[in-house]
Amino acid sequence: MQTTFSIKPCRFGDLFRLLSVCFLIVAGDVTAADLGATSEQQYGFYNDTKHGWFWYENPPLEQEEQANTPLPPIKEPRIIPSLDSYSIDELWNMYPDDFQELLNVLQKKAVQTPSEQSILEYLTMQDIARRKALAYTNATMYVTQKYGELFNVNHVYPTAGPGVTARVSMQNDEIVQTINRAGNDHALIFFVSPGCGFCEKQAGILSYFVDKYGWQIKTVDISRNINSAARFNITITPTLLLIKKGQNNYMPVASGVIAMTELERKLYRAIRLLQGNTREDTFLMYDFQKGSAFDPTSILNKGEQPWKSSD
Repeated sequence: MQTTFSIKPCRFGDLFRLLSVCFLIVAGDVTAADLGATSEQQYGFYNDTKHGWFWYENPPLEQEEQANTPLPPIKEPRIIPSLDSYSIDELWNMYPDDFQELLNVLQKKAVQTPSEQSILEYLTMQDIARRKALAYTNATMYVTQKYGELFNVNHVYPTAGPGVTARVSMQNDEIVQTINRAGNDHALIFFVSPGCGFCEKQAGILSYFVDKYGWQIKTVDISRNINSAARFNITITPTLLLIKKGQNNYMPVASGVIAMTELERKLYRAIRLLQGNTREDTFLMYDFQKGSAFDPTSILNKGEQPWKSSD
């Protein structure tokens, strides 16, 4: 009978470890139990070769870290309010923020559970809110009528037909008079550029303006007068600029084509600003509106406190 030997390849490191273990057993320094433990420790890497040295795994949490991990908060059950807890007087006198919060909750309650009771509660809150708004409107009309001089602007800005006609006439008269008086020491600079069709349209409108007021208008071509355009920061044509004799201040009037009526209004306001007759906070106000509810700062000059009782 022929015996066949099978020789398996063995790595040098494995052979060395095997010889070392055998030597320790012969010397009596290692018991069988130690041998099992040593084998598990020494050959643990080879028994779990799939992990290798670069097997990326999260390290196990330390017991201390696990003990310190906060537990998720316990969500308390939502408390749904009911109108049974309130009287009509309490709801009527409730602070608006609290009333709005309760109204929102009852609305969501009615949507979530559209029962007769929940919808009735929500509509009751809506009705109270409507009545409170109606009461505020009535009280406001009473106060504005009683203290008409303070809050009513109808005497300087009427809305009825005859009043509107009178107001427009007063505004136009003030505009025309202001522009006529300013013609002697004010002038307009008209910035244009070659091939600008809008400039031609604006020039036609300015011819009517000159015929009506007799003002001096200087036309400046920004392509030829680059320094002038840079001095006044002109980048758009047509542009109208108001200057006053003896002053370095100036005021833009319009950029782009502007109609005659709008030109007069804008020029009127610019003249008043350069003359010191108006400020930024009263820029749109006319002279006949001074001291009225259309005068923003007139309340500062009166020194009155109408909300205080006379007792």
